[in-house]
Amino acid sequence: MNFQYTEKSLELQSRLKDFLKKQILPADEEVEAFDRDPANLWIKWPGLEKLKDAARKEGLWNLFLPRDYGDFSPGLTNLEYAPLAELMGRTRWASEVFNCSPPDTGNMEVLARYGSPEQQKKWLEPLLEGKIRSAFLMTEPEVASSDATNMETSIVPDQGDYLINGRKWWSSGAMDPNCKIAIVMGKTDFDAPRHQQHSMILVPMDTPGLQIIRPLSVFGYLDSPEGHAEIVLESVRVPKSNLILGEGKGFEIAQGRLGPGRIHHCMRLIGMAQRSLELMSARATSRSPFGRSLDTYSSIRQEISRSACEIEQARLLVLSAADRIDRVGSKSAKELISMIKIVVPAMAANVIDRAIQIMGGKGVSGDSPLAHFYAAARSLRLADGPDEVHLSQLGKSTIRKYGQAND
Repeated sequence: MNFQYTEKSLELQSRLKDFLKKQILPADEEVEAFDRDPANLWIKWPGLEKLKDAARKEGLWNLFLPRDYGDFSPGLTNLEYAPLAELMGRTRWASEVFNCSPPDTGNMEVLARYGSPEQQKKWLEPLLEGKIRSAFLMTEPEVASSDATNMETSIVPDQGDYLINGRKWWSSGAMDPNCKIAIVMGKTDFDAPRHQQHSMILVPMDTPGLQIIRPLSVFGYLDSPEGHAEIVLESVRVPKSNLILGEGKGFEIAQGRLGPGRIHHCMRLIGMAQRSLELMSARATSRSPFGRSLDTYSSIRQEISRSACEIEQARLLVLSAADRIDRVGSKSAKELISMIKIVVPAMAANVIDRAIQIMGGKGVSGDSPLAHFYAAARSLRLADGPDEVHLSQLGKSTIRKYGQAND
């Protein structure tokens, strides 16, 4: 196991750091204020496209795609991309500038890996070009979606089409004004074996019968302009050619999608935690309650040192998972993927919470990124599978591995 980054990754890290310093951070306060303004709900910050054009010209585009895809992607491995995701994660809105935002990244990976040539031409290429955005519709409000086999959305053949009926929520990206396509997961055969009932299908957002009911907030944040929506699908008709890979392939596709996606989520969280560490360290040297600067208090030093240790531990664990996926695939890396999903969101939330405490009133306000960081970290203990599911699966496989060992 060698975590020495390749020259390709190091060179991209250097260019990305420079771009973030010169073009992203100077605009951060303006973007955050724009997105918080109720008058701007579901409206893109006007300077975004200019930054996207600049990033593309710099070759900082579609960095996430783990294989070469013509002129659209540099074809990085997960291990090469991981530090880039961390750098982007330091600023809430930065990933979109480089066309590396979820759920687009996962949807593009699905289409690149499983999509038909027709599907790739119609939907993947505009996504890779950053012309449109997308949504992923999996979670449902009426069932325990921590067990995805519970979902009730039906995808039923009807002549040369499929009819889709169901209700979804936490459909991230669906509120974006540029969202044009959704990948919907539902059941094509309710009587098939448990993990062969599900399929994934492409549904244009303007299809009759698809109705956005409401945006959902996360700890009060609407996350405009992307947002998270509750959506009803009522007799939504799409052609059979929109089915991805084939009937009953939904779980196969989901596993291929979620492995790299969890690497991306976790590295962005590490970026948030790292920036939080830097903010609390700077604060500790600039504030002097009771006649002493905060950095002279042992308790503050301990909180900062503990945070530094936890971030580095989590970073190495995620890099190990990325390396395993690159070498043997997501299925064989499932234990490490569960580990990072258990460890990293909790770590990030703890580190961010310490930073908030050290920052004081500024930490809970909109004058620092910490409150929004905390909301993101806490919600990711649920997204892509709650802690309890990963703990149960990891515990089961660990007991199977060691339970028969001699004392």
